[in-house]
Amino acid sequence: MEWQYVILFMFVSLIVLMLTGLPIAFCFFAVNIFAGYIFFGGMIGLERFYGSMYSTLISFIFLPIPLFILMGEVLFYSGLAPILIKTLDKWMGRMPGRLSLLAVGAGTLFSTLTGTSIASVAMLGSALVPEMEQRGYKKPMTMGPIMGSGNLAMFIPPSGLAVLCGALAHASIGRLLIAIILPGLLLAALMAAYIIIRCLIQPDLAPSYEVSRTSFSVKVREFIKYILPQSIVIFLVIGVIFLGIAGPGEAAATGAMGVIVLALCYKKLSWQAFMNAVMGTVKVTGMLFLVIASARFFSEVMAFSGATAGMAAIVKDIQLSPMMIIIIMQLIVLFLGCFMDPPSIMMITIPIFIPIVKFLGFDLIWFCVLLLINIEIAMITPPFGVSLFVMKGVATKDTTMVDVYKAGFPFVLLSLLAMALIMIFPKLVMWLPGIMMRFR
Repeated sequence: MEWQYVILFMFVSLIVLMLTGLPIAFCFFAVNIFAGYIFFGGMIGLERFYGSMYSTLISFIFLPIPLFILMGEVLFYSGLAPILIKTLDKWMGRMPGRLSLLAVGAGTLFSTLTGTSIASVAMLGSALVPEMEQRGYKKPMTMGPIMGSGNLAMFIPPSGLAVLCGALAHASIGRLLIAIILPGLLLAALMAAYIIIRCLIQPDLAPSYEVSRTSFSVKVREFIKYILPQSIVIFLVIGVIFLGIAGPGEAAATGAMGVIVLALCYKKLSWQAFMNAVMGTVKVTGMLFLVIASARFFSEVMAFSGATAGMAAIVKDIQLSPMMIIIIMQLIVLFLGCFMDPPSIMMITIPIFIPIVKFLGFDLIWFCVLLLINIEIAMITPPFGVSLFVMKGVATKDTTMVDVYKAGFPFVLLSLLAMALIMIFPKLVMWLPGIMMRFR
């Protein structure tokens, strides 16, 4: 069978199954069973699929994913988030869009403790939306900053999606986890700048209010008590990788232990909360690992059928600049983001895109960072962005989905701006991994 028909068969089958309402992980699993049976010759294909699943899921490379998810679940169920937000709030002055900036600061802070955007958006929304509404903040300055900053969790380590992306692309996970730090901080800075500028132009979006004064000594004491210990967790995840002390798997284990100890020290982790965190981790990890196993076999089918080589040959003959091809890839991902969740987008695109990226001579780490930013946009892209529905769930009752869509749109544009800057200035991605390699 010609490779064009292989791709057509797999994608049409996938779309048909998705339209039935079946969970996407099961859709991919079913398509792989059919593809293995047809293209590898009956039962041999099914045995090969089983072997591929087994060899994939016993790989040590995927260990950080459940541990990073556990960090976020412990943060969510222990109730540490409100304490951190209150401490950070005391350091905020009378700035335009004060509470919106607090959302960005807290989202950046949470991103060093949780690897899941959904948990971050839920925590920020539950903690900040009621006060924002009470202070007269309009919906664009209430929901938009929370959704945008909540999605930073997939950039600043720990990031389960970064691990998944690196594993599927066969890129260095350690370098990728370090490479996403500056883009994450860049995006946070763009959000903060946007909030300040827009609130200066339209003060009615975020009315100013009297802020109770807190003595400097109290600020320092609470910073040392609640914020500074978090730097230990940051070192346990990022520092040990950067210094070459441990790999991503060991760093994820030390980070998870650090968050658990932190919650215990603040007497915020009950046995019930811990069990809820573990069960939440098992549920998310199980579904995610099913997608991972399916993605690996999907790549094998593509290679066996000649689709990978065929697409590389087409790219070779296309009269377009390499950067224009990269842009077209990003537009495809942006479109898929309107209808699919991040793991599914990765599964579909990475097996197709990575051979082309290698052929064009681009750095895989740089491309993976672009892909992660684009997939972050998918979380707040209508009609099916996951963060949109999480935000709707914690917003006030009079909030419509149209309100949520409008609030998220400026932050989609900010993410696109960040992508453009990274395309123009690749050093934003490659600088920290370069230092890490020289340091070692």
